[in-house]
Amino acid sequence: MIEGIFVDGLIFSIMVMGVLISYRIMDLADLTCDGSFATGAAVAAVCLKSGMGITISLLLAFAAGALAGMVTALIHCRLKIPGLLAGILTMTMLYSVNLRILGGANVPLLNVRKFYTVIPDFLSFIPSEWASLIGTIIVVLLVKGAFDLFFRMDLGLSIGAMGGNEQVVISQGMNPETLKIIGLGLSNGLIGLSGGLLAQYQGFADANLGTGMVVQGLAAIMIGEFLFSSNKIYLITLRAVLGAIIYKGLMYFGRKYGYLVGITPNDFKLLTGILVILSLVIAKARGRASDAGAKKKAMQRASKHNEEASEGGINAKD
Repeated sequence: MIEGIFVDGLIFSIMVMGVLISYRIMDLADLTCDGSFATGAAVAAVCLKSGMGITISLLLAFAAGALAGMVTALIHCRLKIPGLLAGILTMTMLYSVNLRILGGANVPLLNVRKFYTVIPDFLSFIPSEWASLIGTIIVVLLVKGAFDLFFRMDLGLSIGAMGGNEQVVISQGMNPETLKIIGLGLSNGLIGLSGGLLAQYQGFADANLGTGMVVQGLAAIMIGEFLFSSNKIYLITLRAVLGAIIYKGLMYFGRKYGYLVGITPNDFKLLTGILVILSLVIAKARGRASDAGAKKKAMQRASKHNEEASEGGINAKD
């Protein structure tokens, strides 16, 4: 049970890191996530069914998600359509694309060689559930390490700077449209990779697999932000991973014990939305309290400085 929650949460954390790029680093509301997650799952499933290797299927899932993100960026930048609407358009179109890729509503992976059958065979000396957990941890660590490294490089720092102030990027002679294409491509590439892994873990891919993912990703990000504060990229991604695991744990216990308080699985999307709203309200309240505290300290320092200056003037006269 515990290992299953961790595996599900770790797979989900890759998607959360993708959402982190668009919503936190780039400060861009991107709804492509709901479509690109299912696209990654569909591409990985079809590749595995056709006999391609596990690594190739995951790389193609990443590439398919990245392509979806780039389409959103191009619609936004070239056609001058607002980012939110561009994401909605891409997400809507991807539903039909995903049905085409799958050749129907879903594709089962029951008798297919996949990541979550190879890893238990390779680590046959331990229970299969724990082997799956170890394999997922390795994948997430590799993704997190690559993520952290990228956003320490000049290109990653430029994407982050664009999210803070686009004019700074323009003044440095860089094209913000190019950075948006790269950023949204990377964001949705991670989301597609997460979908590809989930399809292999649960044994099927479905065209509706990504429904509501963006809200779940935001909830996980905000849960992580309540754990600790930091501006260091490796701690920001660690918060995203921990927030994803905690979110999946809450959902699991909600399904298992929610009936005690009248909660059913039909209520989870409502509860997730409420959780995001409460998190935003609390975050804004904390921000106001922090600003008020900083202002109070600044006034105290100024008052102390004035008193010291006044005392110095009196001593000089004496």
